[in-house]
Amino acid sequence: MPELLNNPEILRLLELSKNGLLFAVWETLYVTVVATLFAYVIGLPLGVLAVAGEEGGVLPLPLPRPVMAVINFVINILRSVPFLILMVIVIPLSRLIIGTSIGTVATIIPLIVAAFPFVARLVEASIREVDKGVIEAAQSMGCSPFQIIWKVMLPESRPSLISGFTTAFITILSYGAMAGAIGGGGLGSMALNLGYQRQMKIILWVSVVVLVILVQIFQSAGTRAAVRLDRRVGDKARRKAARKRKAEKAGLQ
Repeated sequence: MPELLNNPEILRLLELSKNGLLFAVWETLYVTVVATLFAYVIGLPLGVLAVAGEEGGVLPLPLPRPVMAVINFVINILRSVPFLILMVIVIPLSRLIIGTSIGTVATIIPLIVAAFPFVARLVEASIREVDKGVIEAAQSMGCSPFQIIWKVMLPESRPSLISGFTTAFITILSYGAMAGAIGGGGLGSMALNLGYQRQMKIILWVSVVVLVILVQIFQSAGTRAAVRLDRRVGDKARRKAARKRKAEKAGLQ
């Protein structure tokens, strides 16, 4: 036991300073949450516009074709670039906005650029699942396009949006781990710089295990939230319970 506590790799993991495991977890979660927030600030409106602004959408006049073409082009081109390459390409933008291209905060910019097109497609796919009959009913009642989007399309697609949010959050978490390759912090940096380059195997495996645990926690929470919000699952459960009560009543008679 004393030999284990004197191991430099174990001591590094137990440090509460900037080089410790807890600080790396904090950096990972901080970057992921901030990048996810800004990715949805940009990607959510783009995803809504991709559906509402097309021919036959809820807007009184569809968006001009050049505008739709630009939106789809930007989303598709950014999604097609691998994240490691995108991080290098976005370095000048990070320097312009933040003043540096190295460090934990600097990795937020490439994470946002890589994530918002992905978020836009997830939002677009979720909104397209909404029953068109519900939208047509809202239109027949004289609802404005904003009311249809805000009070019909988004609420009706909430379970799918929550599932998409979970997927986006976990994807950004994995992207953030790769950001250690360009000087970013967090668990990815700890695994790459200490675990791999300095051959500290314990730090490498602990970082990987912690990342897996974080993914499992957020995936379980997101799945549970989506199931709770899905009215179809609730209706199915209520029908099943009603049939069970009816069968029990028939058996008693």
